[in-house]
Amino acid sequence: MDGTFQNESAQNLSKSDEQNSLGEPISRRGILAAAMLRMTAGVAIVGSGTTGCASRRYGHLLASDDKDMVGSHEAGAATWNPLVDEAVAKILSRCPPPNESVIFPGQFAANGTPAQMASHSQSATESMVDPATGETIIGSQVTMPGSAPLVQGPAKVCFIGIENKSAEELVDFKDQLYERIDSQLNSGGSFRSISRRMVDAALVETRLRPDSLFLPQNRGAFAAALGRQGTPVDYLLYATITSGTTDRNKSTQRDYLLTLEMVNLESGDYIKESSKIRKGYHNTRAGKWWNFGMFDQADG
Repeated sequence: MDGTFQNESAQNLSKSDEQNSLGEPISRRGILAAAMLRMTAGVAIVGSGTTGCASRRYGHLLASDDKDMVGSHEAGAATWNPLVDEAVAKILSRCPPPNESVIFPGQFAANGTPAQMASHSQSATESMVDPATGETIIGSQVTMPGSAPLVQGPAKVCFIGIENKSAEELVDFKDQLYERIDSQLNSGGSFRSISRRMVDAALVETRLRPDSLFLPQNRGAFAAALGRQGTPVDYLLYATITSGTTDRNKSTQRDYLLTLEMVNLESGDYIKESSKIRKGYHNTRAGKWWNFGMFDQADG
């Protein structure tokens, strides 16, 4: 009996040992699975929180005296706005106001004096004395070319548009630059720009491209189309944006140039002014010092 009981006890003990030996790996697997599940859930929560923070943006209003933001990859407000202000101020300072003579490069009369547009010649009144009565008779007006201002009143400027020849796309800045230049033209008392809608309508009517207006016959057709709209034109204004890029390892210097060209509609002579801003691009903040520091490192 004792031997049988011992044998049964040993068998039961061995079964319990087998269950324990099988149970321990199962419980460990469960613990590991639960831990992995918790880690996965934590990573998902952290990832979703990080994604939410990355897509969230904050805005604030800038005061009039706040500096413009300098773009890290391309030109922005800190580049374009000063270019426009300087170029427009230069071109308007060289173009004469309405009450002065118009002087364009190469436009001189035979005696060396500046020539004038024949369409805006000054009219003088010719008078004579009646020998019988001694009274002064006011005669008809005679034309005296070469001694008149360009126009009576503000000169009409037709701003054709902006041609981008730079290495960057202007995107939404193109229309803003147009409006900025147009507004500054109208801010002075000597010049008035023609509405952009009328300019576009005249180009559509004449089927002309802006660069084809340098031909005399095309300028005449374009001016006639604007005249039928009640907007005579005296000047054509073109704006061109170019850039020059210099690379040095991982740093880049880009020179931005804005050129304004004012064309005399009658003669085709022009005045050109430009403004330039240089800008550096670097992968690190130290790139500015390394390339443009106190020791002239930019020499190579």
